[in-house]
This record gives sequence, structure tokens and C-alpha cells, in this order.
Amino acid sequence: MASWSPDTPCSCDCFASVPPASALPAVIFAKNSDRPRDEVQEVVFVPAATHAPGSRLQCTYIEVEQVSKTHAVILSRPSWLWGAEMGANEHGVCIGNEAVWTKEPVGEGEALLGMDLLRLALERGSSAREALHVITVLLERYGQGGSCREDPMPFCYHNTFLLADRTEAWVLETAGRLWAAQRIQEGVRNISNQLSIGTDISSEHPELRPHARAQGWWDGQGTFDFAQVFSLSQQPVRMEAAKARFRAGRELLQQQQGGITAEVMMGILRDKESGICMDSGGFRTTASMVSVLPRDPSQPCVHFLTATPDPSRSVFKPFIFGVGAAQAPQVLSPTFGAQDPVRTLPRFQTQVDRRHSLYRGHQVALGLMESEQARGQQLRQKQRDLEQEGLEVVRGLLTRECAPLAQELGGLFQAFVEKESQAYA
Repeated sequence: MASWSPDTPCSCDCFASVPPASALPAVIFAKNSDRPRDEVQEVVFVPAATHAPGSRLQCTYIEVEQVSKTHAVILSRPSWLWGAEMGANEHGVCIGNEAVWTKEPVGEGEALLGMDLLRLALERGSSAREALHVITVLLERYGQGGSCREDPMPFCYHNTFLLADRTEAWVLETAGRLWAAQRIQEGVRNISNQLSIGTDISSEHPELRPHARAQGWWDGQGTFDFAQVFSLSQQPVRMEAAKARFRAGRELLQQQQGGITAEVMMGILRDKESGICMDSGGFRTTASMVSVLPRDPSQPCVHFLTATPDPSRSVFKPFIFGVGAAQAPQVLSPTFGAQDPVRTLPRFQTQVDRRHSLYRGHQVALGLMESEQARGQQLRQKQRDLEQEGLEVVRGLLTRECAPLAQELGGLFQAFVEKESQAYA
């Protein structure tokens, strides 16, 4: 099974700012999801639920045991699969994942996608640490594997994750069923398609070092550097490019330390010079997310999602878990049931149109921005105005006096999606 080729899309960037790096007492999370350029990402709201004992859960390719209770989640996901590229839950946990290749071979069988593990962790973990535990337990039990794109040619990888909550962040990096994790209690951290945990390991799979020693990758005597021991000796070209993005992302974060806000994170996600805002060859940034997770539990966590490609020409719209939170139909893709190419075997032999209505409107807007200068500038200004309106609403909610109002604003995301749709009409 081919797991990588020079043209394979294999790039994403995740960021976290933990006080005192943030301008306010809050953890700030961000991610660009870089995927095949025509892939559609939808934003899906799933309410909290209870499940009967013995229930089973169908993920993208395999079933796993269901738990008795699942948390409410908001997900940005490629619309053909069950899991998600990034998302948050009602307890203020956020997670993003990245593709990675290591000395540990990528398996050929179908198992849990990294995106499945991400969603399972959000549905089951009430803190970043709990979510990390969910991933590692399921990873050890079921493994990770299966094609990660809609294409007859399989595309498989292992995963790294950035997890955050109101108090801290964690980086979790995997190699097959093995893993290492690093806790971030202050400062900034980013990940970008490469192993980045060195000697500062907070937790690890019990067989991680014995396995490395048995393979001859580590002599068992010297310092154990996870990234050095498990990274490929000869990196593919695009993984070398990821190193440059990782360095650029780290520098952008460090330049803003002490003053990082949601707007600063949005600016980083829109940075094209570094390649963080991706538009190259067969892939691009297909969706983006920024979350503000206040330390004060009386203040709401706010999640900004685009649901459309290219954050430099998209609107970050605010979502809050609260009364009235529901699915926004304009960002929900059509479904195809048993006839979906992901469900019929062999998989992905045909293609279907998964564009949701906001995606269609945004495509028209992008075309006008490129072909009709006056109309394009007008649309771009409408986007900026709408985003600023959302940011102003959030600034008000993040004051102690207005925080209680957040519980009444579960329909905020829906309202902004409707306004954006009207702007494109």
C-alpha cells in the first residue's frame, strides 16, 4: 500500500498559546487543515447523548464500543468521513491532528483514522489530559490505519495531535501503536507534520523505549530523544518543507508572545509567505479554526470556524455551546447513504458532489474576487466587516459582566453563517 508520494497532500499546522503568552488569561488554540484542494469540509454540531449498554459505534471504517455518555461537540471535518480534522467539546477541549511518517511502518489494514481518534477523544474526554488518554487507549486497542483521502490510490499516515483546554495543552505524537506526549503549561507550541517531542517527554507508551532498542534505533544508554530516534533518516521532500513551516510558525508565535489573541492566531493562519496558509499544487488550506479558552470557568469558550477554504479569503465565525446550539444547515454536506463511495467496496471508485451551500456561495465569491476587481473588493470588505462583528461580540462576552449572556447565544454561529450566505447571494 502506498503511503506517500511527492504529490501527496501532507501538511497542516496547529498552534497553542498558554498564559502568560496569551494577551488575556486564556489558552488559545488554532489550526489550518490542509487537504486535497477540492475536498469539502463541513462544520457539524453533535449534541451530548446517552447510549445503551453494549452499543457499538461505526467510525469511518471500523466499529468500536460505544460509551454510556458522549459530550456535545463542534467538528470541522472532511465531509466523507466520520471523524474530524479539528474540533471542540462543551468542556472546552480542543484538538487538531497532523499527518506524520516515522520509522514505524504504516499498516495496510483499515483501522481508526487519526481523525476518528480525534472525534472519539472530544466526545469522551472532559479535559485535554482525559482526551489524550482516550486516544492512547483506543490506539493501543485498535491501531490506526486506512486511506485518508477520497481516491482509489490509498493514502495512509500516522498522526500527531495538539490538545488544549482552559488550563494547559498537550502534544501527542504516535508511531503505529506507540506514542509519546509532552505537557505544555505555559508559553507557545506548534506542530507541523513532523515529530517534535525530543527529550521532554511527560508520558509515553511503556514499550516505546524497549521497542526502539530492539529495532536498533537506540542503544538504551544515551539520552532518549523521541523525535531523533523515531524520525525517518531520509525525509520525503514535503516533510522537509514541513520543517520550514514548523520553524516559521514557531517564530510567528514567539514574536507575539504576551500579546497573542484570537486575531493574532487568525493572522498566523492567513500567513501565505510561510506556507502556513497553503495553496500549492493539489492541496490547500480547506478549513480553519481558532478557539479562545478562558481560565475563568464562568466565561464561555468561543470557537471560530470558517467552513470554507483559504482563511485569507474566508470568514471566521464564532460558535458557543449554549442554549439554541444546533446544526447550521448551510454548512452541512449532502449525504449518500449506502451508495456513498466510501461505503461501497472497493472504496472511492466514483466521486460525488459534497459541496454544502456556504461552500458553493464562497466559490462564487472567490471567483469574483479574482475576476471582477470592484465586486471582489466589495465582497472582501463584507467578509472583513462580518468577521469584525463576530470578534466584537466575543470581546463583549469575555467580560465578567456579559459572560452570563453566553448561555443564550447557542445560535450565534448559525446567525453568522446566514449573514455570510446572504452576502454571497
